Amino acid sequence: MGFTQESLAEHLGIDRSTVGRWERGTLTPQPWNQPDLAGALKVSLDTLDTLLAPAAYAAQPAPDRVSEALVAPQRLDLITVGHLRQRVQQLDQRYDRVPSTSLLADAGLTLGQISFFGQHAPNGRTRLELREVETEAATLMGQLVWDASQRRDHDNARAHFDNAIAAAREIGNTTAEGHALLRKSYISLYGERDPQVGLSLTEQSAHTTSHTSNVLTGLALLHTAEAHAMMRDQRACEKALSEALTRFEKAHENDLAGYLFSPSQFDRMAGSCYLFLGDHRRAQKVLEKTARGIRRQNKSRAIVLGNLSLAHLRQGELDAATAALHEAIDVVEETRGGGGLNIVFDAGKELRRWRSEQLVSEVYDRLLSLMTAA
Repeated sequence: MGFTQESLAEHLGIDRSTVGRWERGTLTPQPWNQPDLAGALKVSLDTLDTLLAPAAYAAQPAPDRVSEALVAPQRLDLITVGHLRQRVQQLDQRYDRVPSTSLLADAGLTLGQISFFGQHAPNGRTRLELREVETEAATLMGQLVWDASQRRDHDNARAHFDNAIAAAREIGNTTAEGHALLRKSYISLYGERDPQVGLSLTEQSAHTTSHTSNVLTGLALLHTAEAHAMMRDQRACEKALSEALTRFEKAHENDLAGYLFSPSQFDRMAGSCYLFLGDHRRAQKVLEKTARGIRRQNKSRAIVLGNLSLAHLRQGELDAATAALHEAIDVVEETRGGGGLNIVFDAGKELRRWRSEQLVSEVYDRLLSLMTAA
């Protein structure tokens, strides 16, 4: 397209070194960069996915190498561990855009292989690297189990997160430990609806990562804010939101948890906080802005649209509420995200006082189809 690294970086508002890492295949463009990158290259987002796929799946020998090591585990080496890590990361990249049920088998197989190798890995760097991959795989498995169960299987998900935490602590990886702690907090916050326990875990996550990852600390503070909002403590909520924003402003591209960050996260969580605090107009404005910024059909977008529908409903705005809810259902039908499913059903319950309206009947038909498919 006639770009140099410098001119493409300037066009996208990023560092030239980032473009260089994209070209070398050591870094995949983040989801929030991809729409602008696709525009610069004059291709669709689906075509961009295809163009990026060769880099993501370049290591075709991975299955053979892992299979050989399973037969002779004493041959396990850093290259084989690298293939296992790549497999976990490929699954993780797909998590937000496809149903978790479609990833469970591969994730379970990979985690089982990692556990097997853990019994035979030689001491030293190979074992250390394997334990790092195990923390990533166990955290991902916890996410998948909980999401696939529509956020109902708390026990098995929590067990995977606990295994990830134990492995991370064994090797002193505070970033991985903090990530697993944060994921574990979601079970208390959004599954068991226990903000006090959730708050304890989000604060523990923020403390654990405070010296290693501004991104992860910022994310933990966002969920700390939401826990306070659930308990209607506005002052503590807004203090945590402010601290999270400060952390994100300090983050740099080499942050170990940088792949977890997206520009929409702060507004998404702030909108949810204001919804819990009962400031529905403010929540609506923030969530509308967030929904416009999330261009892809993913699980996070379903949550934003579901919350936006609730914000409209609680202001008596039926037309806007059902429009947002239809969009949320569109995303949920594609991704089957547990968080989005729960929120659209919550919105459906709040629609009952308008159940005689044709708009609501149409929504209920779609919710019934979702329930049948689930």
